[in-house]
Amino acid sequence: MAFTLRQLKYFVTAAELGQISQAGVQLNISQSAITTAVRDLEAFLGNTLFDRTSSGVVLTPMGRRFLSHAYEVLDAADRAMAMPNQESTISGRVKVAVTPTVMGYFLPTHLQRVGQLHPKLQVEIEELTRPAIEEALVRGQVDVGLLLTDNIQRTGDINSEVFFGSPMRVWMATGHELASGNSTDMKDVARHPLIMLNSDEAEEAAMRNWRHFGLEPSVVLRTSSIEAVRSMAANGVGVAVLPDMIYRPWSLEGRRIETRPIEDDLPPMNVGMAWNKAGTPSAVATAFMDYFRHFFFSPNSGNSAW
Repeated sequence: MAFTLRQLKYFVTAAELGQISQAGVQLNISQSAITTAVRDLEAFLGNTLFDRTSSGVVLTPMGRRFLSHAYEVLDAADRAMAMPNQESTISGRVKVAVTPTVMGYFLPTHLQRVGQLHPKLQVEIEELTRPAIEEALVRGQVDVGLLLTDNIQRTGDINSEVFFGSPMRVWMATGHELASGNSTDMKDVARHPLIMLNSDEAEEAAMRNWRHFGLEPSVVLRTSSIEAVRSMAANGVGVAVLPDMIYRPWSLEGRRIETRPIEDDLPPMNVGMAWNKAGTPSAVATAFMDYFRHFFFSPNSGNSAW
């Protein structure tokens, strides 16, 4: 049996975060997938990589040595993948409009990979609000929009595809009352002060969810800064209900942020692309769009990580 780059990535993420559950959150995969990958690695090596504790996982001496080698292997793979594809004949410019959340937490890695796949493809990026992206698509001012697809209004003029849905969880400080259980629900969350993110139409989406459950949150702070939300949650000012995609386990001050699943059926934050229904996308726009289709929909793409 051989190990895979994906298993190494899962192991490294669990080692860095110290928790299997948080590794799953960061990689946007199930906790069981991380657990299986680590167990397969341990079986292959014939050694235990982690000691399991009530608060998470701790590297064994063998695990610490293996981590060093895992970093070297993944770094070598990164360098290999950075080699440009000289055989690509795709040449030209594609204009892409992106909303702020997608720009900050989704696009950079994929933009690098598109450049490796099609070295002669020039991607012109513009950050816009969702309404401005829709207008630019309809007017033919941009070729593709990358955005939160559930917010699209002009569905009669615009086609869209969803890449993935990022689950919503409640964020809180270590030691918070809600952190004592394995999960919570919206009614329980509503009992606590809420920090509301209001960028990229996040507040409108959140309020639709609260109204669906007949609840009125006690909003202690509204901010367009995700870092401010992290800091406020980590310092116990309140809790936040936000998608996994923008979660990071630490605030800028180095304080821990924990998350818990929400038992209620909350819709995820769907990320995808959009284009004008009128006409046919150009060859360069199609190449750009096909990259994402292959990455997210190909059975062999390995889209969550390696």
